[in-house]
Amino acid sequence: MAKSLGIFVTNPENMQHLLGVTKAAKAKGAQVKIFFTWKGTKLAKDPAFPQLVEMADDVSICADSYKKMGYEVSDVPAGLTPDKMATQAQHGAIIESYDRYLTL
Repeated sequence: MAKSLGIFVTNPENMQHLLGVTKAAKAKGAQVKIFFTWKGTKLAKDPAFPQLVEMADDVSICADSYKKMGYEVSDVPAGLTPDKMATQAQHGAIIESYDRYLTL
């Protein structure tokens, strides 16, 4: 996959940085996939989350982590579909298929 960036999000304090990196990568023509896990799943409740989903090519959330943070898996965040409430296999897909990898 040419010009691609996978972002693994574990920290709930990085929304502005995440938006900036995603915007910059998209401006350079890169395909961007973002996977939220552990405390990073809290960003799904950030008011900017729908904007991020619209900007990125693929966004998914670790359903198990989301549940452990106190959310119902059936409460799918704005902009996502139920199939994007996924497993850690999405993290593996980033490692396997994307040119660049970033952890926030």
